[in-house]
Amino acid sequence: METDVTEELLLVEEELQDVQEQIKVLLDRQEFLYKKQCELKAILEDCKEHDNAANDSISVEAQDWSGTFEWDSQAEDIRFNIFGISSYRANQRQIINAVMSGRDVLVIMAAGGGKSLCYQLPAILRDGITLIISPLLSLIQDQVMGLMALGIPAYMLTSTTSKDDEKFIYKALEKGDGDLKMLYVTPEKISKSKRFMSKLEKCHNAGRLALISVDEAHCCSQWGHDFRPDYKNLGILKIQFPRIPLIALTATATYKVQIDLMEMLHIPKCVKFISTVNRPNLFYKVQEKSSVGKVVIEQIAEYIRSSYCNKESGIIYCFSRKECEQVSKELREHGISADYYHADMDAVAREKVHLRWSNSKLQVIVGTVAFGMGINKPDVRFVIHHSISKSMETYYQESGRAGRDGLPSECVLYYKPSDVPRQSSMVFYENSGLQNLYDIVRYCQSKRNCRRHAFFRHFGEQLQDCNGMCDNCAYGAELVEIDATYHAKVIVSLLKEMQNCEQRATMLRLVDKLKMKMKELGASSKAIPDLKKEQLEQLIIHLLLDHVLEKTPISEIS
Repeated sequence: METDVTEELLLVEEELQDVQEQIKVLLDRQEFLYKKQCELKAILEDCKEHDNAANDSISVEAQDWSGTFEWDSQAEDIRFNIFGISSYRANQRQIINAVMSGRDVLVIMAAGGGKSLCYQLPAILRDGITLIISPLLSLIQDQVMGLMALGIPAYMLTSTTSKDDEKFIYKALEKGDGDLKMLYVTPEKISKSKRFMSKLEKCHNAGRLALISVDEAHCCSQWGHDFRPDYKNLGILKIQFPRIPLIALTATATYKVQIDLMEMLHIPKCVKFISTVNRPNLFYKVQEKSSVGKVVIEQIAEYIRSSYCNKESGIIYCFSRKECEQVSKELREHGISADYYHADMDAVAREKVHLRWSNSKLQVIVGTVAFGMGINKPDVRFVIHHSISKSMETYYQESGRAGRDGLPSECVLYYKPSDVPRQSSMVFYENSGLQNLYDIVRYCQSKRNCRRHAFFRHFGEQLQDCNGMCDNCAYGAELVEIDATYHAKVIVSLLKEMQNCEQRATMLRLVDKLKMKMKELGASSKAIPDLKKEQLEQLIIHLLLDHVLEKTPISEIS
């Protein structure tokens, strides 16, 4: 009897192994076909552009944007004497020339690549007012502060704008009174304020609207990682002001997102400038995260004290607002100068924290995603993620706050498998939410593959050398492989039991049941490894990534 059961078990294990190999082959094939689909769509789009160009007075392909233009001398004077920038970065000059030529432009440029100059310099060159749509108050405040410090008349029209400034802005839009070159607003102002749109129309009819800039343009697309419903309505700008050039900018946009936002913003014939996602000065690292909260803070505090004893600036991203407050409090108890920033705070308090950190009077700012997008502080030496991000795009954006001055900086992500279900419950109903999350989970779980190559593959870019600028390439830790086939089989069996009993299957509950079951089966007395809690959690995540298990809306694991 025992021999028969053993033989059947071996057959089941062999079949399970075959199925897992087939799943891997199919997933690889799926990835290949998706990339091929993107390539073919890109070729088709190029063909369409070539056909459309025949009807245009200026062909995109025929135009050399790096050539000589009448505004070159004035642009260089503004770049050097106002912005204090000695030379253009990659694509900046070409983008500025396309905007100045009156073309609609789509810019995909890595964080720290200098996107802001691409619309701020033309805003000064062109006669009239430039409207800039930006998603976050912290970003707007940062930009306006920086421009005002340079003597450029920039204002923001948000919920925090004083009555006097609001009166001045509306008067400048309607009658041209006062000195106003750049006006920052949130997308909500476009979609919900009839008064603002009325004043903007009067500004346009009087010939004073010079340029429209849509920053963080990936928010337009439902396929983007930070979709904002009010961004959907920004297409009205090109409908109402068709002859005003529009520049859309983002650090991250897959091909699918590019097509989506071009359609939504009504800029089908825009000139596209796509730069590499590579940030060679950033060192990427994934750190194993303790299940004990206080231990994690101790590790982070020790890392900051030992690596940045000269009080270099850093950002720590947290999953929730409550965590932000708790983490900043505990860091202060460890002697780290830290404060928190999130959307629930009073606007004045947020601005105060932001200013202290911008002026290096505060070493660490602990924030949610509400802080950091587009922040222009160049000397951020480290970005720490206390918890996993919801996608590769989000992580790339947030970690990209580091090293904008081009100097070596670090991006550290603290990861534990039990953080995944918490994040998955937040993204479950988003378009491709789980798929996007699982991409960043694969990034975290990998102990062999280059971190930087994961970004290249995700954004469909040709692989480049990492040059030892990630933990996997730099350290190459020796790995021990564990055969967890038996454990996987028990997990599937347990889940079936729980489903039959209509029990909710959370990771915590499943791990507890699995440990009890393995103890009952006497796993340690056989040639089957006795796995720790963290290893069992990791195994469950692997089974989710390999589609052996599936996340459902009513349970964390099914």
